Amino acid sequence: MENSLICYLQRIRSLSSVQKELISAAFHPLKVKEDACLFTGGTVCHQLYFITKGVLKFVSSDDQGKDAIHFFLQENHFCTILDSFLNQKVTDDRIQAACEAEVLTVNFLALQKVYQQFPEFKSLLDDIFQRQLLEKVNLRNAYLNRDALSRYLLFIERQPDIALRVKMQDVASYLGIAPQSLSRLRKQIS
Repeated sequence: MENSLICYLQRIRSLSSVQKELISAAFHPLKVKEDACLFTGGTVCHQLYFITKGVLKFVSSDDQGKDAIHFFLQENHFCTILDSFLNQKVTDDRIQAACEAEVLTVNFLALQKVYQQFPEFKSLLDDIFQRQLLEKVNLRNAYLNRDALSRYLLFIERQPDIALRVKMQDVASYLGIAPQSLSRLRKQIS
């Protein structure tokens, strides 16, 4: 039985059995509990994750230590701190599980070995990264210049599955709304 990563990739490009084995051998399964950090920041992000179950969140802290969630990613998405991973640069951003999650993970060096044996895999991943980055930017841009209520309603409309699986305080952080204000908004619309 093929893993979800191989199934996902096969929808984009056909893979030989050797290529499937090469990719499957490089990625390793990992289960994470809610709020567990997959990457804590302060170093270079050496891991690339493929989400097979659950939701991950990108988190950063301001100078006062207040956390802000920038993105949520769910099943069939790759997840890493892209600039840190690709350019091997230190970052303070974090990746955490927004709910219980399962991922397939590969480290930077192991991925380079896959690229050596299967060079087309790099361009395939680059295309996927570019598409996913564009999706994230378009989604974030959709929230700009909206009041709190419209941001929340748009979130429910555009990301209903995530809205059902993550904590409301995480939703509030993502939307830039105080948790108490989000609670009032939710009461208004119910």
